[in-house]
Amino acid sequence: MEREEQIAQELISRFNYLQDKVRVARQRRIFAEVSQEQFKEVFEYVQQRLGFTILCTITGLDEQETFGIIYHCAHDNGTMINIKTRIPKNNPVLATVTSYFPSADAYEREMIDLLGIKVQGLPEGLRYPLPDDWPADEHPLRKDWKPDRLSRHQTDRPVASG
Repeated sequence: MEREEQIAQELISRFNYLQDKVRVARQRRIFAEVSQEQFKEVFEYVQQRLGFTILCTITGLDEQETFGIIYHCAHDNGTMINIKTRIPKNNPVLATVTSYFPSADAYEREMIDLLGIKVQGLPEGLRYPLPDDWPADEHPLRKDWKPDRLSRHQTDRPVASG
């Protein structure tokens, strides 16, 4: 885990606010947590200076009062870094990362549709993954969402219960 520890130490020495916010979980797995205000500079550094040039996915989590957003990036040697930030649920806005990774648009559209997060700077495009006639104010991955809310909307699609 020498390489992972070197990366973690480089992040901490470059960004002293990451002290106690970066950990090596196991071989080839690094986790970092940053505030939304610090996200861009850390993300950019990881991508441009440390060589994590593959965006594997973006995970959105409903954490009750906040949304957790985890950017899973990989180095071509197989090492992954997972950068987590949080945004308030009552004002869920974040900036797009499509200028770094054009493929991020699919993951960001998922966060719009499924969690109701606003992604600033995301180019216009089709909805994903929900159908075009899905009600815009219904976000099925929010913990407070209930499938029976769809009955108030006009839809021909069956709603799975579970």
